[in-house]
Amino acid sequence: MSCATKRLAAIGARRAAGGKGGIASICSAHPLVIEAAIRHGALHGTDVLIEATCNQVNHEGGYTGMAPAAFRGLVETLAGRAGLPLDRLILGGDHLGPNPWKHSSAAEAMRKAAAMIDAYAAAGFTKLHLDTSMACADDPVPLPDETIAARAADLAKVAEAAVARTGGEKPVYIIGTEVPVPGGALEALEHMQVTEPADALRSIELHRRAFASLGLDEAFDWVVGVVVQPGVEFGNADVIAYAPEKAIELAGVLEETPQFIFEAHSTDYQPAEALAMLVRDGFAILKVGPWLTFALREALYGLSLIADQMVPDLSRENLQAAMERVMLASPDNWRNYYSGTSDEQRLQRHFSYSDRIRYYWQSPGAQHATEAVLAALGNTEIPRPLISQYIGHLDVEVGAGRIRSTAHELLIGSVTRVLDIYRSATNR
Repeated sequence: MSCATKRLAAIGARRAAGGKGGIASICSAHPLVIEAAIRHGALHGTDVLIEATCNQVNHEGGYTGMAPAAFRGLVETLAGRAGLPLDRLILGGDHLGPNPWKHSSAAEAMRKAAAMIDAYAAAGFTKLHLDTSMACADDPVPLPDETIAARAADLAKVAEAAVARTGGEKPVYIIGTEVPVPGGALEALEHMQVTEPADALRSIELHRRAFASLGLDEAFDWVVGVVVQPGVEFGNADVIAYAPEKAIELAGVLEETPQFIFEAHSTDYQPAEALAMLVRDGFAILKVGPWLTFALREALYGLSLIADQMVPDLSRENLQAAMERVMLASPDNWRNYYSGTSDEQRLQRHFSYSDRIRYYWQSPGAQHATEAVLAALGNTEIPRPLISQYIGHLDVEVGAGRIRSTAHELLIGSVTRVLDIYRSATNR
């Protein structure tokens, strides 16, 4: 087990002994987001946890076209360029279970889920979120908790066998069935139901029994976290901030189960102090993804407008117009998530907090349009007045000399602003 994974596994024990701290989980497959996260870790000498989801990366390629080994290769290449020691790097797999194939029978979906987690474990991913909470085509709804736990244990057995076969690193596991909708809620938000303490304890116990039934008692010792709902979420234009008074009883579960910490999903767009309070209360793994690509999109759109001013070219398509064309041509990744009038849907396609546009950046049309903007600007220093006009949130950083005013560094800087908020929250 790498030094970084050992430190992750020890967060619960440190907390039980009165220690503080946590870690941000970077849930993105975008190379620029990964580069920003790795450079951030190298600069501050901190561990970097990067997770790929089951839909992004799997044994069939996922929507990125990458299997786990290829994703690991990408991340390690970027780490080498940034000078981040590999013992500071943790690779994780998020929502590992039947979700990509849930429209198939349970037997078929779980067969593919097993092949996927085998690929993750064999590729050296050492943080594995076992998420079997979704019903498949022939399953009852809702899926019984006992079935969820049994399927999670089945996947853990596959992962343990893969590690034994390859001689790889021992992984740590995350369990839990209180998984929010990936990428944000689908409806306007007013409040979120906090996980009931009894439900969290029952989930832990059911998973413990399921692991034991397969002879995986030792593997269960490496279950370090439980996914619960602390009452945070975001939608297209709404954010529900953490209210610690509503999660007091849930946080108390950790006093009874010092082996564990909580993993909080959908922490994107939370106020800085809310993130710090989440970590204080034991939600020590903070998942963030759409906020990072949202920040990247802000800078990309700003750079497109800057290019129009600095290097006018009628043959170069405006980036927002290009992305509109790309998304309208392939609506499957946004059509079921954005509602309202055609104008409301158009705004959501580009500016929603759920950031469904992130599924399109690696498509050929989006890459061509993005590369055209970046090629036009090259490595030229962009004048601050244009940064103030079109990427105003970075102007102070550029003025202070913390970000170079080139296109690439402005993109990295926009993502880094979010990473800085998480670093502050997890290192108090």
